[in-house]
Amino acid sequence: MDDQNKNLILATALSFLVILVWFVLFPPPEPEPVQETPTTEAPTVPGAAPLAVPQTGAEPSAPAVAASAPAQEAAADAPRVTIDTGSLEGSISLLGGRIDDLALKGYRETLDDGSPIVTLLIPEGEPEAYYATYGWTPTGGLTGDDVPGASTLWSVAGNDTLTAQDPVTLEWTSPQGMIFRRQIAVDEDFLFTVTQSVENPTGAPVRLGPYARVFRHGEPSDQKGFFIIHEGAIRQNGQELEEFDYGDLRDFGPEAGWGASADVVNVEGNGWVGFTDHYWMTTVVPDAGQTFNAALQYVPGSDLFVATASMTAVDVPAGGSASVQTKLFAGAKEWEAIREYESSAGIYRFIDSIDWGWFFFLTKPIFWLLHTLNGIIGNMGWSIITLTLIIKAILFPLAYKSYVSMAKMKELQPEMEKIKERAGDDRQKLQQEMMSLYKKEKVNPASGCLPILLQIPIFFSLYKVIFVTIELRHAPWFGYFQDLSSPDPSSIYNLWGVLPWAAPEPGSILALIFIGILPLLLGISMWLQQKLNPAPTDPTQAMIFAWMPWVFMFMLGSFASGLVIYWIANNTITFTQQYLIMRSQGYKPDVFGNIMGSFKRDKPEPPEAANKSNKPKK
Repeated sequence: MDDQNKNLILATALSFLVILVWFVLFPPPEPEPVQETPTTEAPTVPGAAPLAVPQTGAEPSAPAVAASAPAQEAAADAPRVTIDTGSLEGSISLLGGRIDDLALKGYRETLDDGSPIVTLLIPEGEPEAYYATYGWTPTGGLTGDDVPGASTLWSVAGNDTLTAQDPVTLEWTSPQGMIFRRQIAVDEDFLFTVTQSVENPTGAPVRLGPYARVFRHGEPSDQKGFFIIHEGAIRQNGQELEEFDYGDLRDFGPEAGWGASADVVNVEGNGWVGFTDHYWMTTVVPDAGQTFNAALQYVPGSDLFVATASMTAVDVPAGGSASVQTKLFAGAKEWEAIREYESSAGIYRFIDSIDWGWFFFLTKPIFWLLHTLNGIIGNMGWSIITLTLIIKAILFPLAYKSYVSMAKMKELQPEMEKIKERAGDDRQKLQQEMMSLYKKEKVNPASGCLPILLQIPIFFSLYKVIFVTIELRHAPWFGYFQDLSSPDPSSIYNLWGVLPWAAPEPGSILALIFIGILPLLLGISMWLQQKLNPAPTDPTQAMIFAWMPWVFMFMLGSFASGLVIYWIANNTITFTQQYLIMRSQGYKPDVFGNIMGSFKRDKPEPPEAANKSNKPKK
């Protein structure tokens, strides 16, 4: 076997192995059934959480994590304040003053006509309830009745509709006469600003601990369950980004003052905590400079997941007041919006809430370039093709050197065959003479596989971009291809829409067998790329090369359409580059002849026979 074929087989086998391991070891599991939200009374978390409070005195206790069953029932009938912005619609419950009803106007569940918009937050008492609450933890002589809680019925002071231009203010007066206010504002995208304030007209000072919290009842039923994307709790502790799936939260041990199944870290003024889904996220963000405890909890009795930011307690003197401001991100993980919040709102490393993966050093610039191209071109499919051209242009110097080396290897084939004849079974002599020949002709036999190997991390990074970022969700190209984050919807089963019956359901065995037009083009492009060189003379090698394009065609048929478009474009450009470079080096690839030769049933002539037939007759 010549070194060129060895390199090509090695690179192809490595690529095949990576994708095979991916599918075998990390198959996407079946979605879990929807968990019904329990209606029984949920336990609370007793005790005290050590807060970073510079003053002396008693610390506030950890706030209770759940309301009672009667409060859950009352929540359904509670009055509400409407939310209506360019990006959001929903309402705020005046019972507890919680943000628990939120939908995203710019996103629909599916591409079907009339598909409902995506719902993010859901009131307590409904399946998969998911909402944000705020409050004050009492200390000293105060009790839970002296501060607003889950069953507190707030009143609206002034405007009764929350818009991007007009905040709303909720108000409640305690039995002791303390006046609590909660002003809620929201911008044009997904960032709420909640300002909690308290006036103390009584004759005694009080001490209160403000907190903000996100509740999630049960795991979401629409989890992808795929290792490439994180879904679960997320926490920026000021040093690093921490990610916990729902199983991790269930495995938490007891934390002093917070009850069982909790994990608490102290954050020195730069951090946030909450829950993230594939495309959506809800996180509590204390203002920069606020020291707080970021807690993640799990309540087994009610299958309740909780993320809490407990801020430093404040002293409110008699006749005085105090306030604290907290932000809440609840919406789509749009790159531009999140980047803007990081820069203008000062949210520390907020861009990392998008799961860039291990190859973040490639994923981030690739996405930036793709996003920029889409802004210019206005079509994500053509932007992917343009991105492929740019990547190939960047790698062209390396590819040129590789293809030149491959062309020279072709020229050296006669000399290499002579060396093999002279060396016979002496492997050491063969290697020495081969290395001398490579050194003399300045040829590197390993350079041929380097560009192929470099494609592997680029492939994974682009897959991450296409799979993770919301900008590819429901992004159209043309015709059938209206969602580049999903597999090719066309199918040979109905001749890509010509025959009057539907294509197989995506994800089914039939869909895997009856592939679409993009996987077919992928297989053809790989096959044509092989035909730049004659088939190997060894029958085993020839069989591997013959089957490889079609194996990849079926394996990659279930990948996102955008990724298959990239691979087709990459193969096409690679074919063109290699053909032109080999021609420039004096070697003319016989593509048509190699194609016709692949259809011949005759076995390839052994190298020894070919050498004998080429020898001049005496």
